[in-house]
Amino acid sequence: MLFTFFIVSQITFAQDKKPKVVLVLSGGGAKGVAHIPLLQKLDSLHIVPDLIVGNSMGSIIGGLYAMGYSGDSIASITKHIDWDKILGGGLSLKNVSVEEKREYQRYLAGIGIKDGKPNSVGSILSDQNLREYLFELTYPVYNVKDFDNLSIPFRAMATDLVEGKEVVLSKGSLAFAMRASMSLPAVFKPMPYEKTVLVDGGVMNNFPTDIAKQMGADIIIGSDVGGGMEPKEKLNNFATVLMQTSMFPSNIKNPDNRALCNILVDHLPNLRFSTADFAESHEIYKDGKIAAEQNLPALIELAEKLKKYPQRTHKLPNTPNEFVIDTLVYNNISKENLPLVTARTNIKTNTKYNTKDLIEGVNRAMGTNLFSQITYNYFLTDKDKLGIILNGVEYPKNQLNASLHYDTYRGVGIILNYTARNVIAESSRLLVTADIAEQPKARIDFQKNFGKKKDWWWGSELYGAFLRQEIFINGNSADNMLYNAFEFNNEFNKNINSLNSYAGFGLNYGYTELKPRYDPEYNPNVFSLVNYNLNNVEINMHYYFNDMDKVFFATSGTILKTNISHSIITDIQASYSDPNLPSISSNTNGFTKFGFGYEKRMPLKKKITGMIGFDANFIFEDKLKNNQVSFSDFGYGAKYFLGGIIPISGSNRFTFPGLHEDELNVTQFMGVKLGAQINPFGKIYLTPHFNMATVGFGNFNEYVDKAFSPKGNWDQNTEPSFVISGGAAVSYQSILGPIHFDTSWINNVHKTRLFFSVGYSFNP
Repeated sequence: MLFTFFIVSQITFAQDKKPKVVLVLSGGGAKGVAHIPLLQKLDSLHIVPDLIVGNSMGSIIGGLYAMGYSGDSIASITKHIDWDKILGGGLSLKNVSVEEKREYQRYLAGIGIKDGKPNSVGSILSDQNLREYLFELTYPVYNVKDFDNLSIPFRAMATDLVEGKEVVLSKGSLAFAMRASMSLPAVFKPMPYEKTVLVDGGVMNNFPTDIAKQMGADIIIGSDVGGGMEPKEKLNNFATVLMQTSMFPSNIKNPDNRALCNILVDHLPNLRFSTADFAESHEIYKDGKIAAEQNLPALIELAEKLKKYPQRTHKLPNTPNEFVIDTLVYNNISKENLPLVTARTNIKTNTKYNTKDLIEGVNRAMGTNLFSQITYNYFLTDKDKLGIILNGVEYPKNQLNASLHYDTYRGVGIILNYTARNVIAESSRLLVTADIAEQPKARIDFQKNFGKKKDWWWGSELYGAFLRQEIFINGNSADNMLYNAFEFNNEFNKNINSLNSYAGFGLNYGYTELKPRYDPEYNPNVFSLVNYNLNNVEINMHYYFNDMDKVFFATSGTILKTNISHSIITDIQASYSDPNLPSISSNTNGFTKFGFGYEKRMPLKKKITGMIGFDANFIFEDKLKNNQVSFSDFGYGAKYFLGGIIPISGSNRFTFPGLHEDELNVTQFMGVKLGAQINPFGKIYLTPHFNMATVGFGNFNEYVDKAFSPKGNWDQNTEPSFVISGGAAVSYQSILGPIHFDTSWINNVHKTRLFFSVGYSFNP
């Protein structure tokens, strides 16, 4: 290798003209971080290439270097990147519109329907965060559209997916070129380009030294992390076989391309990690130092030979951090969605911004859940002022979604969802969701935004559930009832902040039916119940705040909920098989409910999140009038249900580990929850937790007198009681959704109970 370099150097340097030095960086996913030590060596030796050709991760590293970032700067950038967020992390829940949070990331799979046909192309990872980060990093050269005008001329390799040929990107948006070059098929979506679409350049040419030669390279410094063809013994898993198959053309030409290098920085013998090991980027960087150091003599020799020639000035252009937008253009955004998008982006012309402001605006638009992606690009207007183009890729108006789930309490089910946007009205959303299971549930939800800023919205929801309700006595399952519930909830809300909070009022109707699973004539139940019906109408005022960063396994943020409601109608009908128990057909005394819920998550250390929560919910009963029955005695369906691990659908339901789902039916409770979420590695989470509450079964005055000195046993449902549980959960964020295994001890019955669930549950 060195011998070849010295022969070529003698011929080249015998000329008076400066030789053209080209740096070629191969693709290789996470392994591309190993290129960086070579860049640092070039900086220290004052070797400035005359051209950089990069592919995939090599185009990211090479593009940044070409625009003027130093090797040290790129090392710092990769060191501090949150790779999980950048590569497919998706939009943070903090950036999702507050009225959309409930539906965000709730399904395993989905397709769009257009003209009666599915029209979506899937990918494993979302690239929205990656695109935004690349545009932020490349902002200093936003006005450079010819890559020859960068600090170092640059070329990015891509593959034309339509014609199966190599594409060398030399003009346009640098961020676009870098992103297109790393569009690994099926992992990232292909990039639309002119009349075709582009995928990863590694499909055809992962180590494009031949392109460098065609462009007049006299000296080629090649850094290869790709690896070419894998040997037989490594072709033992699906991913490796698929990768080798998809890159046949590139791998076949790899040996010849390596032979074109005058200085070959071969990282293959030293790399300990694979293409997807971005979490090990610090170690990959260390591996990259080995080959860079091995080639130091050749690099020093080249530096000495280049001293007599003038070098390029390698630095970032002096671009102001803030800019004023003269023109704002929205592309590919339908007229139905445009008012909401412009309101949420809140980007205005003749106003000063920086790149982070722009990204925040784009993310607010993404948070409407109307787009699979939104890109933006800069351009110079006719007046040489700055313009911004926002280009949206809208989800189809009609979408079908699905997911599977299983849990200890309700068994297995499949959730099917139909989502229609702007079909019934502009700025509207219709959801039809069904949980097809042994205990089925269904929901129809309609929502419409209106007002100039689209921050007022109306929501109507129909919810029905057909459940099997276990009745517990002394902590043991004593009977099974059929529990049928129907709710019709209507709300009128105003967003206080479009991303995290709203306040409003509503009118809610609820119907509850409880009846024995088996005919009481042949199989008497513990309550001698034949049938129980409750019709309940309440008016309410409410406030909601949520700035959690994730739907599942959140590491920071707060949820705050408060509501006050008053009953208008509470009609009871009940009949019994015991002739000593008279049938009831009456209304109960009226009541007012007050509820407050608080949850806070905060990072304690890098892998540890602290969790604290508090709930207080009370029912204040009106005085009992003639011909009324007591709400405390007969208002079962309108009281609070406690129990379960995962959030439960339907009103008035609250989780409490250690209790079975809906095990406790109470009129009052105050509870505190403490816990820690530990992420030892990967997507594994350990969650020790401690919960305690005081609960009451009668009116508020009876409860409050003993709330802080409860004497009763919660399993006997007689007087204010203290409920306490402690346990731990092991969880995993799988492709099917969250997997939880929890074991919790509960007081009074002194039992340890197990719970298991997998998948996305029916939305609470």
